[in-house]
Amino acid sequence: MDFSIASILMLDGATNGAIYALLALATVLVFAITRVIFIPQGEYVAYGALTLAMLQTGVVPGTVWLLLALAVLAAVLDAAAALRRGLDATRIAIAAAQVIAWPVLVALLSVWAAPRQLPLLWQSLLTLAIVTPLGPLVYRLAYEKLADATVLVLLIVSVGVHFALTGLGLVFFGAEGFRNPSFWDARFSAGALTLSGQTLIIFMVSVALMLALFLFFERTLRGKALRATAVNRLGARLMGISTSGAGRLSFGLAAFIGALSGLLIGPTTTMFYDSGFLIGLKGFVAAIFGGLASYPAAALGAVFVGMLESFGSFWASAFKEVIVFTLIIPVLLWRSFQHGSQDEEE
Repeated sequence: MDFSIASILMLDGATNGAIYALLALATVLVFAITRVIFIPQGEYVAYGALTLAMLQTGVVPGTVWLLLALAVLAAVLDAAAALRRGLDATRIAIAAAQVIAWPVLVALLSVWAAPRQLPLLWQSLLTLAIVTPLGPLVYRLAYEKLADATVLVLLIVSVGVHFALTGLGLVFFGAEGFRNPSFWDARFSAGALTLSGQTLIIFMVSVALMLALFLFFERTLRGKALRATAVNRLGARLMGISTSGAGRLSFGLAAFIGALSGLLIGPTTTMFYDSGFLIGLKGFVAAIFGGLASYPAAALGAVFVGMLESFGSFWASAFKEVIVFTLIIPVLLWRSFQHGSQDEEE
């Protein structure tokens, strides 16, 4: 290995690390606020990439109908709960309309836009509009009633949601792989190193999104409410912060980050209906570096995971996944020795 090969591998590792960093931040965000180890985070990556691929072919993606079905089911459950509380029919109808309004609008827009082959940017925005609302709806239907359950119960639910979303992905997109067009086809050369426009977009979007999340948590009322919920759920509830609303918002942000990551990674690799699992799992490994609590440590861990994967593929391509996932063992051992043992769960 010479310097030119090492520089190419470092660029590839940094590119992958930027994607893993976004997924790691989403994983830490969801766990800090809801205590959910969100295994299906990778499914949003696959849904984002493959929804755009379906729009590219002029077909209405199946995620549109999933969004409608989940919205209707959530509206029915909310209406039944409102009836048990004795609310009047007008308030129930208004609440149901608020739940299904956006999904219906997105569905109508998708049916209109799919056969018209809109520009790539507009199709990407439509993809985000389709996939992002799936996050709050999944939280409402699968997690909200179990918000006070143990972490183990929530983990079991996450495994079930993962298998459900993966199976639905096979139904919606089939077993065939898709690769999306690049957002920027330019290429820049510096010696043996060639930097593509898509790589620059990945870096710029990743940095911009991290900065936007920082400003959101530091400067906005909703962001501070999420931070308060992450610190103390009961205290936040006593101060008038809706923990259910915080959970839905955190899942919405996670779905947005996942879908955006799918749009960014789609032009660089062929995506299948189950490709998101391994990608999301590498983001989870990065999140472990931060103890599922520290955003900067998770981001640094993601860059390290990307570098390890890149150099591992050069030295032992058949074992690169094993190398990455084996890395979690010493990290867990180190954190176990650092925190010591506890006699009972808090």
